[in-house]
Formats: sequence, structure tokens, C-alpha cells
Amino acid sequence: MSKISKTLKNEDFQRRIIPFFSVLLGFIIGAIIMAFSGYDPIEAYSELLKGAGFYGNIKRFGDTLLTMTSLVLTGLSVAFAFKTGLFNIGAPGQMLMGGFIAVYIGVVFEMPRIIHLPFAVISAALLGSIWAFLPGILKAKFRINEVVTTIMMNWIAYWSVYYFVPAKIPGNFNTESAVIKNTASLRTEWLSKLFKGSYVNLGFFIAIFAAIFIWWILEKTTFGYELKAVGFNAHAAEYAGMKVNRNIVLSMMISGALSGLAGAVYYLGYGNNIKIGELPSQGFDGIAVALLGLNNPIGVIFSAFLFGFMNAGKLFMNAATEVPKELIEIIIAVIIFFAAANLMIKGILAKINKGLDRNGGGSNA
Repeated sequence: MSKISKTLKNEDFQRRIIPFFSVLLGFIIGAIIMAFSGYDPIEAYSELLKGAGFYGNIKRFGDTLLTMTSLVLTGLSVAFAFKTGLFNIGAPGQMLMGGFIAVYIGVVFEMPRIIHLPFAVISAALLGSIWAFLPGILKAKFRINEVVTTIMMNWIAYWSVYYFVPAKIPGNFNTESAVIKNTASLRTEWLSKLFKGSYVNLGFFIAIFAAIFIWWILEKTTFGYELKAVGFNAHAAEYAGMKVNRNIVLSMMISGALSGLAGAVYYLGYGNNIKIGELPSQGFDGIAVALLGLNNPIGVIFSAFLFGFMNAGKLFMNAATEVPKELIEIIIAVIIFFAAANLMIKGILAKINKGLDRNGGGSNA
């Protein structure tokens, strides 16, 4: 008992167990809502897993990987900024601008694939980085809250794309761009064959590589150590001789580059053009992905996979059981709530621990 009690008291253990508690509680509450609404939660969850490809349907599993791809990158974007004590709520705008420039290059230029595709993807990362530079410099030099500036940049991105798409790369409809050339697409024949027609594409590998690379920066480099030091205590970091303002700007730019990459993999892989009048929801979902993944790049991969399979499977669940797909959104919201309410879960663990101590004390007596 004392060993279990000691484990429950461990801060690191508590921090790591909270996401699992959050997911478990989310699904339990979802099951209760289904039961009260007259649906069978076991059947619904079974169909959810089936829709996400967990019962051997390789195409549906490919769709799960496709859905999680952009979430990995936006989750990394938000998590990386968090590490420096910044809240980058501008991921949707950075993703949109990255996607726009990627689609623009994909439509306008004619090049061999080996040049065209990297050119479009790298340009997306660069524009995302530039889009985050202004909030970064305003935060570093004038201490202007980055939440306000990144929200404003989201709307500047929204209206910029709203104007430039029909003006520069119009498609068959006024609300969308022309279709990109095949040489700029992230889709590949061998992946489509492997996943039986799914649109899962090279963007998946870009996202996984980005997660590993960001983990390496944060955990294995001096630059990463400085970023975390600035996030933990900017005044102490400055006193220690670290360039706080430079690190704030660089952190925002790297965060923006990751969101720009998300735009490239979404619009060049998931789709093949860009539509006006919408901010990509993946940018906002990245906040939840980062939160559930504890702002850890590897944790973000697993968190994005959870969101990916729930979003990929919800339509199948709805068709097979008539359980409203909106119920999955409720479950996701509950998971996010419990992930954010970590003090409450720590309180639950403390009560469990107290009960174990009491039982242990009784047996010792």
C-alpha cells in the first residue's frame, strides 16, 4: 500500500496520469449521456472504433492518420509556444496563410515534382513563420499580449485569403481556388494503394518528423533549454544572461512555421485547393491537442491520434447507430475540460491516496 501511496503522491506521475483520467472520464460521461438518450453506448463505441479502422479496415485507418496529420502540426505549434510561456492562439491564421501560399505555388508554377512540392511546403512554413513574427516582436519589444495580436492576425489572414483567392487563383466557383497541379500534391500512388484508396499522404511523415525534431530541439539542445527557461521564469533567465526577447520572437516564428506546415499538408494533401470564408478548425483544435499531450511533442502525436480517430469514426458511428455525431464533440469537450482541470483530478488522487493510507494504517495497527 505504501508503495502505491508514494506513487500517487509523485508529482510527475500525477502530471502524466491526468490525460488518461481525462480521456477515461470523457468516454464514461459520453456513455452516460448515450444511455440516458436511449442509445447503446457499447454499440456506439464499437462502431466508432470500426469507423476509425480499428477492426481491420485499412482505408478507414488511413483516414484516421489523415485526420490526425494536421492536428500533430498545430498541436506542436501551440505546445512549442507554451514552452516559452506564450499562448499562440494564431495557429488558424498561420495555417491559413501557409495553406494559401502553398496552393498559390501549386496552381501558378509549373515545375518538376522534386522541386515544386518542396518549394510549396517550405514556402508555407516561411509564411506561417512571418505571420507569427509580428505578434512575437510586439510581445518582446512592447509586452503587448500575444493572445490579442494573434487573434487579430487570424482575421487579417481570413480577409486576405478572402480577397486574394478569387483575385489571383480563381476556381470554378467564386468561393474556392483553382486546383493545384499534381506535381504540388502530397498524395502518392503507393500510399493510396497501401491504404486502399485513402488520401493519407506524405504529410503524415512530415508531421512525425516535425514532432521528433521539435522534441530534439527542446530536450537535447541549448536553445531548447533557454526556451524552457524563459517560459518558466523570464526574469531569472534574463538575469542568467539569456536573450529573452530573441527567444520570444524565435519561439513564435517556429510556432508559426509549424502551423504554416499544417496548412501545406492540409491543403496539398487532404484537399487540392483552398476555400474562402473559413478559418481551419485544426488551428483551434491544436490548443486542445497540446493541452492533452502535456505540451510534449511525443505526447502531441498520441493526443492528435485520439482526436483523429474520434473525428474519423464519428460519421460512421452516426450512420450505423443514429447516435448524433455531435456527441463526439461533447466527449472531446469533456476530455479537454478534465485535462484543463488538473487540480480537480489531483484532488481525486489525493482522496484515493488518503483512503489507501487509512487502510494501510488500519492493517498496520
